Amino acid sequence: MNVGMRRLFQFLLVLGVLYAASEQFNLLGRVGGSHDPQAQAIGEAYQQHASNVQVSGQGEVIRVLADDNNGSRHQRFILRLPTGQTLLVAHNIDLASRIGALREGDRVEFNGEYEWNSQGGVVHWTHHDPQGLHEAGWLKHNGTTYQ
Repeated sequence: MNVGMRRLFQFLLVLGVLYAASEQFNLLGRVGGSHDPQAQAIGEAYQQHASNVQVSGQGEVIRVLADDNNGSRHQRFILRLPTGQTLLVAHNIDLASRIGALREGDRVEFNGEYEWNSQGGVVHWTHHDPQGLHEAGWLKHNGTTYQ
């Protein structure tokens, strides 16, 4: 094998190793790269621009936003999922209790309805349905369930 072929082979070998590492550790940042099936389902909903999808999962609070007081009041915050995808949570505080003392860095589990948007999506219906027509959602924070 001549020097040029050997270098090409070494380059391709290194490239293959880097690609395998990127798959293993999700270095390419693809949505859905986690081994968490719930996070993968949300990533798929995002990629397919799907809405009205019942989802559950967990994430880290990366930003606490001001309440939305137009119409029904909603507590709002942004979660980062294990895949790196971000998700806005809009929790109806006219129908369910507010999460008290919510801080950046907190872990929150959720069950609600996913709506696609270009920033990663929104989860709402994180509460009971007073009419019993919609699947009940919830949030869990520090051992307390809010619904």
